[in-house]
This record gives sequence, structure tokens and C-alpha cells, in this order.
Amino acid sequence: MAIDMKEVIAEAAATLLFEKKVKKLTVKDIVEECNITRQAFYYHFEGIPELMRWVLEQNSEKVLEECFAQEDWESGLHYFFSFAVNALPYVERSMQSNYGAEIERMMTEIIYDFSRRAMERTDMYREYSPFDQQLILRYHCQAIMGLLRGWTEEDTKNMDHIVHRVFQLLQGKISPF
Repeated sequence: MAIDMKEVIAEAAATLLFEKKVKKLTVKDIVEECNITRQAFYYHFEGIPELMRWVLEQNSEKVLEECFAQEDWESGLHYFFSFAVNALPYVERSMQSNYGAEIERMMTEIIYDFSRRAMERTDMYREYSPFDQQLILRYHCQAIMGLLRGWTEEDTKNMDHIVHRVFQLLQGKISPF
């Protein structure tokens, strides 16, 4: 079986961030962890931000597919929140690294993409102009990011209720004000 070197490199970076709790992730650390040369790393990735983007894109695509495979849009949203809450310790650890701002930007893009795809699949906001749709998506994306940033154990206990209310907000059935 062929070895997927991108996966090997990604696993080495994850080990450094989550198990060894490295705050300043470097290419040197990664190549030493997976026993490859710097040239091998740069053959697969331009740098650590590209590596992080690749990891997030790989995982987000799988999550989005699973969300859209759920029986309805609210169940898909619940799956998304469940995944995000379970990933929070890893995201928080990554955010404490020297690539925190880049990771936060990528996470925002992923949530925006999820929201955009959900809007397209469900025909939500079809009565609005493309400009207004984009504005609504940006608003919802930042709201979800804010919820996740401040997520608590109490929120986890009340996830069903929170997801239902977010779903109602997205549909315009309740007002955020």
C-alpha cells in the first residue's frame, strides 16, 4: 500500500500540537517528527499555513458531506455543531500556536462555506439579492463562530435546544433581537 506522505506530515504536525503541545510549530519540528527531509516537506506543502489549510479542507469536506447526508437540514446543523464542539479542544490548541490567526480565518471560511452550501441546497434566502445573501451568510457565520468561541459545558448539555434555536434564526422564524 502506498504511503500518503501528506497524511504522514499532517499526523506529525498534529502530534506536535496536541500531544507534545508545541506552541511554535516549525517545519524543522515536523520533519524531525516524521523523519523526512525539509525538501520532502516542501515537495508536498509550500509551508505550514498550506499544511493547515489542507488538513482543514480534508476534514471539512468529510464533515460537510455527512451534514448533508442527514435526514433534514436541522439534523445536519446538529451534526455540524456536534463535530465542532468535539473539535474545540484541538481548535483551541491550534489557535494557541503561531498560526492561530491563520487557523481562525480558515475556520471562518469553512463555516461560511457550510452556510453557503446549505443555503443553496435548501433555497433559503432565495428572495434576496446575491449581495444580501452574502451579507446574511457573513452575519450567520460570525454568529456561529461567536457561539463556538464562548462554548461552555452548559451549552453542551443544551445543544439540542441551541441548535434548534439557531436553525430557527437561520430560517427567520425568530429574530436575533
